[in-house]
Amino acid sequence: MVKQMSKLTELKQKNPNLDFYCVCDMAFARYGCIVKQDFSALIEEAKKLPYPAEGSKYEASVPSFEALTDLRAVVKEELFGELEVQLGNCWGYNNKLNALEWHKNSEINVAVTDMVLLLAKLDDMEDGKLDSAKVKAFFVPQGTAIEVYADSLHYCPCQTSDEGFNSVVILPKDTNTALENKPADPLIFAKNKWIFCCEDNEELKAKGVAPLMYGENYTVNY
Repeated sequence: MVKQMSKLTELKQKNPNLDFYCVCDMAFARYGCIVKQDFSALIEEAKKLPYPAEGSKYEASVPSFEALTDLRAVVKEELFGELEVQLGNCWGYNNKLNALEWHKNSEINVAVTDMVLLLAKLDDMEDGKLDSAKVKAFFVPQGTAIEVYADSLHYCPCQTSDEGFNSVVILPKDTNTALENKPADPLIFAKNKWIFCCEDNEELKAKGVAPLMYGENYTVNY
């Protein structure tokens, strides 16, 4: 715990332009909560995944995770009220805000490494746009599992060291997979996934993501 708090202090010092907290702080209660289930088996499987050469990687469902049938059953019954779930992973290298997304349900994240989540709330948006000044940074210590509420805007975790980040991502089955039809809502980018990006993110804009976030595209320094 001392080491974790030292890391949080360091992050705060290196990012004075961001409101920085730990998920153990009361400030996180608006965005999510800590989950107490034992995810050690998932963490060990996630550590085995090879890192991408650069950038980040996301897999909605990782076979070695899904093979943990007893754990999967507990997650389905206790955390998602018997909804079918998928056990996936997001890992690699990232230190930018870039975009924010949300789902129609909570998401469970398990920090395989220390990481930072940049979060806002749907009701922070005004006239269909978001000022990035509304975004807050939350340090998630290694081994911590959290629930991110459905109306909490989130995106790719940020690393806190050169080794990158690694996060288990648990969602209802088929979330973030390809759409079967073209929706009327331009913010629906995949199944159960609404997203918008920063005005300066040319890569996501080229993919059709709406640039509805203005202000600083934050970099998390470590």
